[in-house]
Amino acid sequence: MMKIALARRQLFAAIASSALLLTTPCAMALDAVKILAPAAPGGGWDQTARSMQRALQSGDIVKRVTVDNKPGAGGTIGLAQFVTSSKGDPQAMMVTGMVMIGAILVNGSPVNLTQVTPLARLTGEYEVVVVSASSKIQKLSDLIALLKSNPGAVSWGGGSAGATDHLLAAMIAKSAGVDPTKINYIAHAGGGEAQSAILGGHVTVGVSGWGEFAPQIKAGKLRALAISSEQRMPDVKDVPTLKEQGVDVVMANWRALFGAPGISEAQKAELVAAIDKAVKTPSWKETLDKNEWTDLYLSGDAFKKFLDTEQPRITEIVNSLGLAKK
Repeated sequence: MMKIALARRQLFAAIASSALLLTTPCAMALDAVKILAPAAPGGGWDQTARSMQRALQSGDIVKRVTVDNKPGAGGTIGLAQFVTSSKGDPQAMMVTGMVMIGAILVNGSPVNLTQVTPLARLTGEYEVVVVSASSKIQKLSDLIALLKSNPGAVSWGGGSAGATDHLLAAMIAKSAGVDPTKINYIAHAGGGEAQSAILGGHVTVGVSGWGEFAPQIKAGKLRALAISSEQRMPDVKDVPTLKEQGVDVVMANWRALFGAPGISEAQKAELVAAIDKAVKTPSWKETLDKNEWTDLYLSGDAFKKFLDTEQPRITEIVNSLGLAKK
């Protein structure tokens, strides 16, 4: 009887051990990771991808990390490639962000972010509303009053049509009770071109990421009327938020990582765990400080919950501007 009991215990132990092996993710599953940056080298998404590459490798979290670039159409060309060629690949990740939500609509993309796996929101940059130092507009309420009296008389200078700057201008108008389609938005090829237009008095007001205008604001050449953060930023406490001035708008140009379509919950969890470790490395923290990126980290279900409200919000604004391609 003792021999039978011992044999049973050994059998049960073997079964339990086998079950554990089957349910535990393979330790070598993240021996390699490839990150797609759907933009040209040097841009924000590319910088994010390469910064994450360094963080994953510096922390010995993943042995080998590669970055590939696939630019075009606001990132939607890269997104299409990722959806079609990476399906079910547990080692594939893609960098994207808020800009792509609008780009999908503007370009009439056949694929969208619901087809990929949300992993983590990483960073963000808040937008700042500025005028030239010589402008008669001293504060946001002056701008809002002018906008309400004659929307077309207020020219907004910012980046490409349908991108973050344009969307913020539309959101401000809507919050002020002005039809977003009535705003006079002048798109520029880059931040330098927009900045020249503002300083030269060719547009009434400018909109861009804080980092773009910060040097000119600190030099006293531009006057910051408001920043699009929830609360005042620690390093720019003298710039009031839109919300505290009665404009109920918060916007961050966020960047994030998505996994491939069709991966399992276990594979998703493993990627999220790797990213969780990467954002705690000295390498990643140095990147945030160097680039003045705001840490907006959200991972897993918390990021998915954020997307469930963010995508409809951005979609509504793009549609209200009549920019969505039918």
